[in-house]
Amino acid sequence: MTVDFLAVLPEIIVLTGSCIVLLVDAWSSDERRHVGYWLAQLTLLVAACVTLRTWNSDTALVFNGMVVDDFVADVLRFFSFVAVSLALFYARSYLTARGLFRGETFALMMFSLLGMQLLITANSFVTLYLGLELMSLALYALVAIQRDVRVSSEAAMKFFVLGALASGFLLYGMSMVYGATGTLQIDEVMQAVLGSNDNALLLVFGLVFVVSAIAFKLGAVPYHMWVPDVYQGAPTAMTLFINTAPEFAAYAMLLRLLAGALIGVGADWQSMLVVLSALSMVIGHLVAIAQTNIKRMLAYSTIANMGYVLMGFLAADSTGYAAAMFYMAAYVLATLTSWGVVLVLSRKGFESDRIEDFKGLNARSPWWAFVMLLAMFSLAGVPPTVGVYAKILVLQAAIKADFVWLAVLGVVAALVGAFYYLRIVKYMYFDEPVDRTPIAVRGDTRVLLSINGVALLALGILPQSLMGLCAVALANSQFY
Repeated sequence: MTVDFLAVLPEIIVLTGSCIVLLVDAWSSDERRHVGYWLAQLTLLVAACVTLRTWNSDTALVFNGMVVDDFVADVLRFFSFVAVSLALFYARSYLTARGLFRGETFALMMFSLLGMQLLITANSFVTLYLGLELMSLALYALVAIQRDVRVSSEAAMKFFVLGALASGFLLYGMSMVYGATGTLQIDEVMQAVLGSNDNALLLVFGLVFVVSAIAFKLGAVPYHMWVPDVYQGAPTAMTLFINTAPEFAAYAMLLRLLAGALIGVGADWQSMLVVLSALSMVIGHLVAIAQTNIKRMLAYSTIANMGYVLMGFLAADSTGYAAAMFYMAAYVLATLTSWGVVLVLSRKGFESDRIEDFKGLNARSPWWAFVMLLAMFSLAGVPPTVGVYAKILVLQAAIKADFVWLAVLGVVAALVGAFYYLRIVKYMYFDEPVDRTPIAVRGDTRVLLSINGVALLALGILPQSLMGLCAVALANSQFY
């Protein structure tokens, strides 16, 4: 039993830290709210160090096979801890200016992170569903945390209703898979599906519902309706959070269910992913061009980028899954940078949520204009940023799976999408500023966001370390 608890020690640390943050905040005055914030950061640091301590250890199935602790789980956990920590750093000034710098905000983020960890380490349909709901319920609350703002409450309600529908899809699909295989454990489902085709029709029906639920969580077309509304309606700090760490959990969900449990019907889910990928890339990029709100533009950018992530799964092997993981890591890194700059430009009483707000940014602050340029270049896939290598890897995976036409479509869609990314660059460097208010940035945010931006360039020039990490993680996990 000691081994069981060691395997989930990062989850225990996050749960304990979340409870401590709530208790400390209940006894803290408004002037001491920073104590809860630093406790949350300390919790993330300790959890990340513990994860690194067990880095690359053998795969362990614990708690009667309901949880798997493998290299993939360790890597995704670590990425999630870093993403949440950076999100908290970048959002601190924003939260303080709007009265949201308090314990329940930090605790909800931590509980959502705990749900992500359960998703990442799930080896049972039960564990996976519990993780998904814990993550989602906390996200619904974070979207509506500004209770007196109507648009936030409306966005949270849309998110909740559509999220409940997706959860219903997932439960129904899982029940069909359980009926066909007689087990809830992912590794046992995989063996049952590979070993028998007696219930092939029931499996395919279940697969349709499972893929639909995954597509909703990823924000893939045609299950994308919630993404632009939630991104626009939520406070920008919460949009940053939703658009970063949960993406790793969504990737893990995709990996555990399709590449793990249902790999025996890979030909069926490949055909579904092809359609989802093509529609997401085309519709995401085209609709983003028409947006004037930076939050909605980045929302449709997310939809398009999820299409590229799905492309990596078409190869149905560890190389393709590693390409998708690399793409997700590169995308989250660029997203952290872009939302970080949006938060830097925001201030009390002013939301920097219009594309026009970036006009003349180079005249106001050449450094932040350069950081935003790196983020836009990476999202667009412009050399020498890390985004170009991410796109090359997933395009290679699609070609390897004989979907050459989809790879060509991906290249064309990327060229179309480059328009709205480069439009931001044009506004920053070639237009006169509409707002000349001095940009005040906290010291920790300035340092970390600068490192974040430079990392997009450094990993673009030397991508081998991140590529190798993703490849080794998938190669050393026995299920993939």
